[in-house]
Amino acid sequence: MLKEKIEEIRAQAAAAFKAAGTAKELYEMKVQFLGKQGSFSGLMKEMGKLSVEEKPVFGKLVNEVKQALEVIYDNRENELKGQELAQKLQSEALDLTLPSAGTPAGSRHPISIVIEEISSILARLGYSVRTGPLIERDRYNFEGLNIPKDHPARDMQDTFYVDQSHVLRTHTSPIQVHVMETEKPPLRVIGVGPVFRADSDISHSPNFHQIEGLCIDRKVSMADLKGTITFFVREYFGKDLKTRFRPSFFPFTEPSAEVDCQCPICSGKGCRMCKDSGWIEIGGSGLVHPNVLKFAGVQYPEWQGFAFGFGIERMAIIKYGIDDIRLFNENDVRFLRQFSL
Repeated sequence: MLKEKIEEIRAQAAAAFKAAGTAKELYEMKVQFLGKQGSFSGLMKEMGKLSVEEKPVFGKLVNEVKQALEVIYDNRENELKGQELAQKLQSEALDLTLPSAGTPAGSRHPISIVIEEISSILARLGYSVRTGPLIERDRYNFEGLNIPKDHPARDMQDTFYVDQSHVLRTHTSPIQVHVMETEKPPLRVIGVGPVFRADSDISHSPNFHQIEGLCIDRKVSMADLKGTITFFVREYFGKDLKTRFRPSFFPFTEPSAEVDCQCPICSGKGCRMCKDSGWIEIGGSGLVHPNVLKFAGVQYPEWQGFAFGFGIERMAIIKYGIDDIRLFNENDVRFLRQFSL
């Protein structure tokens, strides 16, 4: 009697497996016949009615039938999955002859754009670019620029010290000393690169960039300096913008002057960028101090010089109306995309 039931369930299960139209339906049939609450589990509960001699024979038969059904199930599952994959591939087929959606072009960082533009303008006046080490000896970062160890001007800069004699350079001016030591005048060079100071807020960054110009020649005056900077401002910001020079102090220049230009945003009329003054400070300048020339081995007064320097981020902020210096280091694609070629 039980044997007939096994054969009946086997036939039903085999027919159900072959009739299943999807892998999901097939699995549901497997649970119905071979699951813990399935037809075969119900038969096993009836083994208690059998004699001791009949139980092993019955158990063996059930196992053989279940194994045969597992084979049928596996074959049908592979067949259905193959059909479903073929249908999916057909429905999701790609037409490789269609044009692509296009990938947005990258953009240069505004810092790179400003450095290249300033260098290009000054190159027309005969200036060529120089770079220097980021970790600088105290001798070049301070002493060679007329800033001895006890000089109060050291307090003007919040310095990152590597050890007692090395610092992360606080400005690009050490490049000038290296150039004057290794190259013979006359000289017209640009020192450019990152600098470091322990300062961070909406208008200051611990890592920013500077660009400096140095001219060494036999007859150099403030008039030459003013003419150079005036030419640069008009080429970089606009032909009609004026410049002005205010007396200031830098240990490595004498006399020294802060440089202002009319606000490029409002053309000197007054706006948020220039705080309604019409003028914006863009950098410092002056005639190279005799002590700096002598330290670098330049014969003074036979050779004289002038120097000037600008903050790259500041130049970009003024030109493009950027309101937060921290944007330069965040690499937000929404910000950088505005400078796309």
